[in-house]
Amino acid sequence: MHGPASDLPLMFVDASIVTREVTMLDRITLTVKPGSPTILIGPNGSGKTTLLRAAMGLVHLSKGRIRWGDRDGDTPPKNAIMFQRPTMLRRSAVANVRYALAAANIPRAQRHERAAELLALVGLHDIGSRPARRLSGGEQQRLALARALARDPTVLFLDEPTASLDPYSTKAIEDIVRAVSARGVKVIMSTHDIGQAKRLAGDVVLLHRGRLIESTPAAEFFATPRTEEARKFMAGELLV
Repeated sequence: MHGPASDLPLMFVDASIVTREVTMLDRITLTVKPGSPTILIGPNGSGKTTLLRAAMGLVHLSKGRIRWGDRDGDTPPKNAIMFQRPTMLRRSAVANVRYALAAANIPRAQRHERAAELLALVGLHDIGSRPARRLSGGEQQRLALARALARDPTVLFLDEPTASLDPYSTKAIEDIVRAVSARGVKVIMSTHDIGQAKRLAGDVVLLHRGRLIESTPAAEFFATPRTEEARKFMAGELLV
């Protein structure tokens, strides 16, 4: 479970998105390298989700470019994104995963075993026959992770995957993120939770009003934030 090195680093070069005269991303220049998870933090409206969607090619830049490794152009086909509120198909948990495997062009003969592996990875191997829409919120998030991993992604984008989850479910998701990262998948994840960023991040990207405020290794960011915005955010103060 890992992608080709040529897909990384991911580079945003003077990337801007303006929609109806509202600046969603403002001249972002950022390099995301292989390794431990990159965690995006910042208040609501800071541009975290927009940055993830742009990287996946779901929204287009108004200006600038995105580079994958040594090339410009489309998002590599084996990347995946999980949104904050994923939709569950009206079928069993294992059938949800098999559907994702079929969409990823995994041969039919391999889908049964692969689906079992993915459900085991996310801790749902014993409830695969249950209707997906009857699972708890935390279980649905783990199932959505299994579906995203069906693509065997180079990079896995996670948009606040633990928002509104209880501590037990949050820990389960964080454990999966660590396991996936250890297997060579680059995780790029947004969160509001400073504690979560401290637990998971290899490096931290702070956004505010669509601008890049800081991008530094996690240990450096939490020990000696360079900007006033970072210091305020770390202290729990509002950024306006």
